Amino acid sequence: MFSIEHDFDATVVTLVDEGDAPLQEDVIVNSFEECITVEQYDPRTDSVQKVTMSISQMHDLAAALSLPEGVYSRKP
Repeated sequence: MFSIEHDFDATVVTLVDEGDAPLQEDVIVNSFEECITVEQYDPRTDSVQKVTMSISQMHDLAAALSLPEGVYSRKP
């Protein structure tokens, strides 16, 4: 399950783990004009872990999800 919200400066997608236990914590993706952040609460450290990617890195990730093993470069 997931939700999509449009805030003033970002689009926020929340991914909720469903199914058999053990379930993972929600993943929150914030899409800003200049970057994407991915956040997830880590109960082991009682903190939120955050990764920041450029828009280009996010496009690379999206392309990589459907490609076989190898090294690639996207053309503009």
